[in-house]
Amino acid sequence: MKNRTKESRPSGIPAERRADFLELMLLSRECDRRSGIVLRQGEAWFHISSSGHEGLAALCELLDPEDLIFPHYRDRTLLMARGMGLEDQARDLMAKAESHSAGRNMSAHFGHRAGNVFSIASPTGSQCLPAVGAAWASRLRGREQAVVCSIGDASTRQGEFFEAVAFAVERRLPVLFLVSDNGYGISTPTEHMSPHALGLLPQARTTVVDGADPDALYAASRKALKTVRGGKGPVILWCNLDRLDPHTSSDDHRVYRSSEDLAALRDPVETFTARLLSEGTVDQAWLERTRARQAEQAEAVFGQVAAEPAADPKLIMEHLYAPAQLTAPEPAPEPLTEPCGGTIVSAVNRALATGLDRHRELVLFGEDIDDPKGGVFGFTKGLGKAAGERMTNAPLAEATIVGAAVGLAAAGMRPVVELQFIDFAGPAWNQLASQLTTLRWRTVSTWQCPVVIYAPWGGYLPGGGIWHSQSNESLFTHLPGLRVVVPSTPEDTHAAFLDSFTAPDPTLILLPKHLMRQRREPAARPAPALGAHTLRSGTDVTLVSWGNGTELAAEAADTLADEGVAADVIDLRWLVPLDRETVAASVRRTGRLVVVQEDNRTSSFGAGLITELLSADEEFYSLLAPPRLVSREDVHVPFHPDLERAVLPAVGDVIAAVRSVLA
Repeated sequence: MKNRTKESRPSGIPAERRADFLELMLLSRECDRRSGIVLRQGEAWFHISSSGHEGLAALCELLDPEDLIFPHYRDRTLLMARGMGLEDQARDLMAKAESHSAGRNMSAHFGHRAGNVFSIASPTGSQCLPAVGAAWASRLRGREQAVVCSIGDASTRQGEFFEAVAFAVERRLPVLFLVSDNGYGISTPTEHMSPHALGLLPQARTTVVDGADPDALYAASRKALKTVRGGKGPVILWCNLDRLDPHTSSDDHRVYRSSEDLAALRDPVETFTARLLSEGTVDQAWLERTRARQAEQAEAVFGQVAAEPAADPKLIMEHLYAPAQLTAPEPAPEPLTEPCGGTIVSAVNRALATGLDRHRELVLFGEDIDDPKGGVFGFTKGLGKAAGERMTNAPLAEATIVGAAVGLAAAGMRPVVELQFIDFAGPAWNQLASQLTTLRWRTVSTWQCPVVIYAPWGGYLPGGGIWHSQSNESLFTHLPGLRVVVPSTPEDTHAAFLDSFTAPDPTLILLPKHLMRQRREPAARPAPALGAHTLRSGTDVTLVSWGNGTELAAEAADTLADEGVAADVIDLRWLVPLDRETVAASVRRTGRLVVVQEDNRTSSFGAGLITELLSADEEFYSLLAPPRLVSREDVHVPFHPDLERAVLPAVGDVIAAVRSVLA
């Protein structure tokens, strides 16, 4: 057990609200009790108890309806205070069709759009950066809106918690970090390993409070919210309390906690009940009536919900994307890209300038992007004056860049963020895989995340080495919910950005470094903005590529033309959504397929594309030869130019593959 200092009780929850708040605490506890019964009856599969954490909901007595909450999985009482009623709680537990996630998210992974409560993702601490992003959106819009980020003490050892605190302090954002310190991270005692115990939190911004005492929590929250709303930046409320039940229904805390320890646990419901009885706010008869009524109500509601249907498995693919994005775009003459010569770099700059002018909610964020540098590749150079506070340099922290963008987008902004190289996406992977790409699906579209991420990509630019020359597009196309495009011309780049500024889903734009500064004249007739683009037509073989590979495919086609071989050359451009039909139609016509990529072979997008095409009888039986994949072998891109050339595919490799399928 932690040593706790005895505190004198400050003035707390107002008299007219005290009985109502106790009733809320009692209902939350009854909900936990009933959830355990339902679990044992086999109507649910998993349960996380909030018993011992009920007092934290006193904070909601001070919040405004427009304030945002990024919750913790023990915040049942807090959610109920924000309007998530007993039926919603039961549906969440039993993963019913009418639950907030339609049965897609785990029990106690709360979300309540009507109450401005963000959806929980399982990776602990992953809510912190979106929370500060939402607070930034509030600041940009000039709104007096506070953001509560609720988190357990063990999770504050996550790096993203520290990044979030640093970002909120740097920008003086209106964030209240509500830390529930129940002394354990599952079975591991945290009293000597939490950031607070180690003295790592800023003392001027940290208030320690008895989280088991609703009155103390109320008083501390009132003071903290005054600071937060007053423009003085974030406050950390470190709340000491006890977890009365095991970590989850899959745990037994008697294995790792002594009987003396368990007997000494403090129960906030009992404490607050005794206080109100002593005050005369309620009497024993009221208490007995309330408990009996709530037990009867919970039994009836949970029984009713148990009879409700689960979600239809046939609908499980819905909400991965907005409805218009559920199918690959049909090739069509309109809309066309705008005539756009110059370079890919200049096309990005023009598109961003257009976006800033057309979309007042658009925000640019990335490392070194502000003037005078304008980013390491100059994508944003000269945009600072027009952007004003809507363009700002990010810290050297990719998780912060993407995580803050998630919060910005969820709060209604249009964040467009730059990663200096796609190779550096690793620190942001938690936000990409846990938050950005799952948010729409896990909330059945009640929350949306239209973030735009762009990054230099690929090799064929000597001197890049292992961490500046990878492509790895298959890592990102593997994430359902993310649109991925690899433009290879200024027109395609310009079109991809303009489309992404209004798209309802997140978009990743990968910019081939080798092609970025090649000057191109405007096309006589620009290609359609979406789908694949056929660069030249032929009847002998289909060559498919994207990004830097399109240059190899086009050069190979020129050489083969001298030999009398006519190739269909297709620039795939959009990897997700995939324009399958354009490629499939070409394969049915030519009977031969060569896919060209610079990524390494195993589990790559090119290998997946071949599998996708061979899975349909019409394309499979059209083949006159086995398809070929021209690819880098499973090796990293080395630094020395000669070594790089040795591992990356070359024009000769493409020609050899074509001759092979023709043979």
